[in-house]
Amino acid sequence: MNSTSKRSTSSSLKKKSNVCYELERVFNHIDEDKDGKLSPSELQTCLRTIGQDLSSEDAEAVVVSSDSDGDGLLGFEDFVRLIEAEEEEEQSRSLREAFGMYETTDGGGGFITPKSLKRMLSRLGERTTIEKCEVMIKRFDLDGDGVISFDEFKLMMML
Repeated sequence: MNSTSKRSTSSSLKKKSNVCYELERVFNHIDEDKDGKLSPSELQTCLRTIGQDLSSEDAEAVVVSSDSDGDGLLGFEDFVRLIEAEEEEEQSRSLREAFGMYETTDGGGGFITPKSLKRMLSRLGERTTIEKCEVMIKRFDLDGDGVISFDEFKLMMML
């Protein structure tokens, strides 16, 4: 492993460690009775303080869906998985919204075509040709159909 890769891995581990530490601080703050578990009411109270109104039934459902040991409470690992799932869902919504800006409006949609890519880039002030857009699309068109699907778009955005 070269020194650049080592630094990148080290930086990534430090970032992950900091996120874990911050999540642990949040978890401990929410855990009002300090039993190392979050009840539906503790989760509900926490969300209410940040402006999210969650009914008792919904809080119960969230806990039940994330509770790995079936005790009706969220342990720290359950909490981390819940947060990660929410972040993934939010990222997916954002990607879907961004994809929608580029996808074609003619002929059913669901794909980014060279024409729709050119149109969006033009709106953003980028002057380009259909040929250049075809080259851009070809780079990420994994199935060779000449357009970018949402799954191909997600992969492209991860790079």
